[in-house]
Amino acid sequence: MKFTIYGSGCAKCKQLTENAEQAANAKGIHFEIEKVTDTNAIIDAGIMRTPALAIDDEILVEGKVASADEIQKLLG
Repeated sequence: MKFTIYGSGCAKCKQLTENAEQAANAKGIHFEIEKVTDTNAIIDAGIMRTPALAIDDEILVEGKVASADEIQKLLG
């Protein structure tokens, strides 16, 4: 499973990364994390508000820091 975190690398982006890691670990899911900080790449992905989280290239969270519990629910 691949998590992509979109944002400038700010505190909110780091928190979203930590929450995604916690959610995956709680479910026992093997994952990799990619961080996209390039503004043009973020815009090209269609993201208007950061931080954002994509799971397997599907944008599921945009413009907020989702909690580990919220991300777990997205994982199914």
